Amino acid sequence: MLRALSLLLLLAALPLPASAQLSAEEMKALLGRIDDRQRNTGDYKALAYIEQREKNKNDVFFETVFYRRDNSEQFLILFLKPKTEAGKGYLRIEKNLWMYDPATGKWERRTERERIGGTNSRSQDFDPLYLARDFEHEYKGKEKLGQFDVHHIKLTLKPGAKAPDPIIELWIDEKTENTLKQQDFALSGRLMRTAYYPKWEKVFSESKKAEVYYPKEIRIFDEVEKENRTTVLIDKVDLRPLEPNIFTKAWLEAKSR
Repeated sequence: MLRALSLLLLLAALPLPASAQLSAEEMKALLGRIDDRQRNTGDYKALAYIEQREKNKNDVFFETVFYRRDNSEQFLILFLKPKTEAGKGYLRIEKNLWMYDPATGKWERRTERERIGGTNSRSQDFDPLYLARDFEHEYKGKEKLGQFDVHHIKLTLKPGAKAPDPIIELWIDEKTENTLKQQDFALSGRLMRTAYYPKWEKVFSESKKAEVYYPKEIRIFDEVEKENRTTVLIDKVDLRPLEPNIFTKAWLEAKSR
């Protein structure tokens, strides 16, 4: 089923009649709903399994656990496996992203473009962007993506906002309002990567009193080095409160020992 769905998502999007297009207000409201339902009012914890495939290299499998505190936009991801990567982590505090290497005991400041663990994944794959707040929006049209009717929307990063790439294009399922495809572009217009979201799931949040949505699977294709690709599987989402001091360098250093 997933394989068939993924093949459908790889098909080119076809335009549909203009009468189905969204107004500017409807488009912003749609993006706002997507932002809201991917976030919890409290904390967030999940496992992420990452498979990296590169030309002329052995496939690499990573097991990680990541944490979020959505109200304060804090984020942390810790590598558990393989043994050579265990203890490495990334931490966002005060809107700055830091990488910790337990082999050297040093912290290095990184940009949002950082390839997590050298894979094609980035922080936005685990900690979603604020689409309605941080981007200008342009409706490109209603299209067909495989068997799905989708809204095609172009986003351009606002001055002062942070994101891995300044231009994003989304293909959003009209029926479920789940993102099915995303393309990230450099300022020059060069396509950097394409991501597909073949499966979404949801879990009820006691603090939010509503369901929180998350992509169960993400398939990421490097558009610069064409034969490189990454698959991310997210599992065991837990929305219970986390330790108060979890989003600190000291906490991550202690976990890495």
